[in-house]
Amino acid sequence: MSSFPRLLSILLISLTSVLMSSLLHAADDEVLIPILEGLKAKSFSQKAALISELETIDDDRVVPIMKQMLEGNLYYRKESGELVFASKTDNGVAITDVLNGESLGVVGKREIKKIRVNNSLRSVLRNSIAKLSLNSPDPDARLTAVRETYKEINNETAALLRQRLQIENEGNIREALQVGISLYELTSDDQQVRLSSIQVMGDSLAPEAKGALLQLLVKDDEGNYVEQNREVRKAAQGALKTIESRLKINNTIETIYFGLSLGSVLLLAAIGLAITFGVMGVINMAHGELIMLGAYTTYVVQLLMPNHIEYSLFVAIPAAFLVSGLVGIAIERGVIRFLYGRPLETLLATFGISLILQQLVRSIFSPLNRSVETPEWMSGTFEINSALMLTYNRFYIIIFSLIVFAALLLILKKTSLGLHVRAVSQNRTMAKAMGIKTDWVDALTFGLGSGIAGIAGVALSQLTNVGPNLGQAYIIDSFMVVVFGGVGNLWGTLVGAMSLGVINKILEPWAGAVLAKILVLVFIILFIQKRPRGLFPQRGRAAEH
Repeated sequence: MSSFPRLLSILLISLTSVLMSSLLHAADDEVLIPILEGLKAKSFSQKAALISELETIDDDRVVPIMKQMLEGNLYYRKESGELVFASKTDNGVAITDVLNGESLGVVGKREIKKIRVNNSLRSVLRNSIAKLSLNSPDPDARLTAVRETYKEINNETAALLRQRLQIENEGNIREALQVGISLYELTSDDQQVRLSSIQVMGDSLAPEAKGALLQLLVKDDEGNYVEQNREVRKAAQGALKTIESRLKINNTIETIYFGLSLGSVLLLAAIGLAITFGVMGVINMAHGELIMLGAYTTYVVQLLMPNHIEYSLFVAIPAAFLVSGLVGIAIERGVIRFLYGRPLETLLATFGISLILQQLVRSIFSPLNRSVETPEWMSGTFEINSALMLTYNRFYIIIFSLIVFAALLLILKKTSLGLHVRAVSQNRTMAKAMGIKTDWVDALTFGLGSGIAGIAGVALSQLTNVGPNLGQAYIIDSFMVVVFGGVGNLWGTLVGAMSLGVINKILEPWAGAVLAKILVLVFIILFIQKRPRGLFPQRGRAAEH
């Protein structure tokens, strides 16, 4: 009973805050609505004055209203005079309430009238939007506002940028402000001002800066430079060289990042194969379908919890491990255990199993690809600069693959299962003589490798669509990674996966995706001729099996 007063006080505070919020909103409406009603006037000068009044209102609805008006989407209903946002549809015009964003249905074109805007009023709107957005408390909104001014910078917007620069503390926003001011000053009659602006733009990777510098080096029809000042042209050429060199560095970093993300996917796909193929000597052509089952498990998990997509992956990872692991154990117990020591028959049997699994999935889910929704915390990009943005989903997959790799190492090094797996892989006969149940070790090892393949499917579902042929795209690459790194060596699998991922991404820009894979395959064939046991060959008795 003692907690009841506390619960009651929390409830009262919550109700009070909601009530205060609604009262403040109502107070804002009393000021906002009369000004918006005045926008119906025919006089453009009167509308401009009202827009200036809107600037003084501290309401987060003001900027969206101005943007809709600028884009020509602000209307009012002829019958009631109610202001609405309008957008064309196949059945008519869909209208939305200006104040609360509530949909008001679809009406005919003749039922609404547009609030007209001329070029002078558009300039007023742009300046007002820039002024309000530049003073937003949200840094991302301020940065977006600064970059919006690049499209059309005039005296007023340049003045706004200078004012904001004096009080701005965020480094990336200050840099963007300086670029915007330099774009404006590039048209100055003062040569020193222009040279200073070129120097600022030479330190920026914004596309607008590079475009403005290129304009200084344009030639007319007679082959003469449009920019006649030789010193300005020379400075622009130097700034462009600096920008190009920095862009190359950023492109290299981006290529390596995408290569590592591809390598992390190959690691997840190949690490399970490194166990089943490297440790057990089984050529499992159904490994790709075990990856595919993991991806479909993710899809099913999201179907079962549509309102909790943000947490779906935390459920999908163990679920995919169990589903693919159990299927792997069933394959080993039902087929593979009768074929040990006969690699060709194992290859043919597992190839047949892969076809069965593909057809089973087609029968249950249809042959069409399915899309898996990416949680919000994995969406978006991390912007390092204007030319380098790294996606969060690939970053998380890189980290996740390393976590799985470390967990597998711990299992093999620190658990009894890992000890038995290493004993059986090094000397099966001796392990059996010591009382180790080699049949169950084989089943659990195959299940572990298959479960990790299922986890790889979870990661792949965040990068591509899920379909019956998903695993086929990675089975050959997985075998190449295992052979290149060293059969049965997990560290070799890590190095091999990351190396092949980066090499693929380096070759793709100039060779194309298909030719890049062919070149990598040729490289591995030549490499295996020199080092048949791969980068990190097993030593001791394990190397003999």
